[in-house]
Amino acid sequence: MGQSQRSNAAAVALISVVALCVVLPFARLGIPSGHDFEFHMNSWIEVVDHWKQGNFYPHWAAMAHYGYGEARFIFYPPFSWTLGAALGLLLPWKLVPAVYIWIVLTMAGCSMFFVARTWLSWADATFTAALYLANPYNLVIVYWRSAFAELMAAIYLPLLFWLLLRADEDYRRIVVPLSVLMAAGWLTNLPSAVMMNYSLAVLAAAVALKRRSFVALVYSGVAVIVGAALAGFYLLPAFHEQHWVEIGQVLGPGVRPSDNFLFTGTEDLDHNRFNLLVSMVAVSEIAIFAVSMVLWLRRGWHTTRKFAFIWGFICAVVMLRPTLALWNHLPELRFVQFPWRWLLCLNVPLALAAAFAIRRWWWRAAASAVMLAVLLSGWHRVQSPWWDSAADIKEMLDNQADRIGNEGTDEYVPAGADAYEIDKNAPLVFYEGKGSAQFSIQRWSPERREFTVNASAPGNLVLRLFNYPSWKVTVNGRLTESTTVGHTGQMVVPIDAAKNKVDIYFVKGWDDKAGMLISALSLMFIAAWFYSTKTSSLRSPGLPPTAPN
Repeated sequence: MGQSQRSNAAAVALISVVALCVVLPFARLGIPSGHDFEFHMNSWIEVVDHWKQGNFYPHWAAMAHYGYGEARFIFYPPFSWTLGAALGLLLPWKLVPAVYIWIVLTMAGCSMFFVARTWLSWADATFTAALYLANPYNLVIVYWRSAFAELMAAIYLPLLFWLLLRADEDYRRIVVPLSVLMAAGWLTNLPSAVMMNYSLAVLAAAVALKRRSFVALVYSGVAVIVGAALAGFYLLPAFHEQHWVEIGQVLGPGVRPSDNFLFTGTEDLDHNRFNLLVSMVAVSEIAIFAVSMVLWLRRGWHTTRKFAFIWGFICAVVMLRPTLALWNHLPELRFVQFPWRWLLCLNVPLALAAAFAIRRWWWRAAASAVMLAVLLSGWHRVQSPWWDSAADIKEMLDNQADRIGNEGTDEYVPAGADAYEIDKNAPLVFYEGKGSAQFSIQRWSPERREFTVNASAPGNLVLRLFNYPSWKVTVNGRLTESTTVGHTGQMVVPIDAAKNKVDIYFVKGWDDKAGMLISALSLMFIAAWFYSTKTSSLRSPGLPPTAPN
């Protein structure tokens, strides 16, 4: 192993130790149960159940809404629930959240180290990585929000910045990695993917202005399109089927941008406490970023500084209420929901600016201590985290195994259904008719239900299952049209007298097949593009190495 490899290995080891320090308090305090914790844990448990039954890409979360189900896995990107479920297969469930966070933070730190090493010394790049992975907003995600998919998106953002600066030197060669990066964003977290697309547009425009050429914008646009196409197997069904669910709930009161600018108050006291906490964190990060940029200016010019300032400035500004018009009118920006979410992007220029501008280690320690002190002050005086124990995790597992289920998510409920009107104790199948019926259930898996009904008279079967267009029903081998109970959204299946064999199964529609085709074609496109750029690079001199600052 060469000196460079040993240095990189040492950096990775240090980064993993810093990430371990972030989760070490779990051993004493318990498992942080933030806003999205139960959603993610129940998703991971459900995915494992799908896998054990041979369904490797789930669509239907069967135990959501206490067994009525929801189309969660059609709309929620797969990367985070795939990693969480994989860890659940290997480890005790009580350890999975901590290990997931440790892996993601370590990868985020390594991503930043790789980027920072382009311009900084080994020690400075390692500091940049440590600050980036353990920044206050990431700690808010870990301890208050449990937004595991959003946390994963932190891995990609430093690479986005680095690739755009590479575009200042060579445009065609960034299309393939940038396309893959944008696809990863879509497949990880939709709000983060929206922020990545806007960040890419801003940085590409800055590069174009600097070079006085629109070539960077053109190739970045190609990467945006190809990246979305790569994720087509997920994006197309999610886009096409969004009208089949109550997707508008994602912009309901309390979770819309107008309720979540910095220091915004509502009638919900819990919302206000958390908003105050995250606003304090945002102000501390913006202040350190501003001071770092001033110091960086005094130290002299560096190409990175201009782009870091532009990105960081825009991230800070869009958290403020005067930008509400932008949130209301720019395409898809409102689906970021929380303006303070832009702290996820701000952390990249913040970490780089602090490393470039603050050269003395004790000043770096002081700046880090200030941000941490603000966070701890909010912990003790504004809103402390919530905690679960191993017993709470076991209860979630038992609820899945015993078919009790969980609360589910409002925005993934089939359109017209009211999850608050359902009977949590309803039988799996209920016969409505003038006679009587006997049931025998052969299979009740997440995406297939098979049973027989021996009825003395024609009637209807009311299932403990939300009706969704992707469900297909056969009775005695004949395709049968199901109907819906108006106030609950339950599936109703008509049957005849005598024995009826009912088979209900979830099918993939044309959008799944078209999405897979689009992904396959885009994969072929980037393979051809990569081959062509590699061939052209062999015919021309390579890029000159960039010296550390």
